[in-house]
Amino acid sequence: MTSQSQGIHQLLQAEKRAKDKLEEAKKRKVKRLKQAKEEAMAEIDHYRMQKDKEFRLKQSKIMGSQSSLSEEIEEQTLGKIKELNGSYSKHMESVMNQFLNIVCDVKAEIHINYKAAN
Repeated sequence: MTSQSQGIHQLLQAEKRAKDKLEEAKKRKVKRLKQAKEEAMAEIDHYRMQKDKEFRLKQSKIMGSQSSLSEEIEEQTLGKIKELNGSYSKHMESVMNQFLNIVCDVKAEIHINYKAAN
């Protein structure tokens, strides 16, 4: 009977050791999953930051070129306005004189379509 109880006792101890090993393996598995998740999140953050940096660089290049284009257009517009104002000042007096001459010099003539009623 003692040998039977020793065998049962050994089986119980073996079962307990197996259970402990199983729990330890589960703990290691959970720990490794957490570690893998943290590594993946770090990798994702690194990738996101890299792509965000590339995006900002491209955006600044595009926006920079747009601002230089708008400055160039603004300069051209101001130049054209100055040119038109100069042309206006230069030709205003002669155009006004021509206009007044046409309006004030009235020539009394009979219209070609007028038929004299006899």
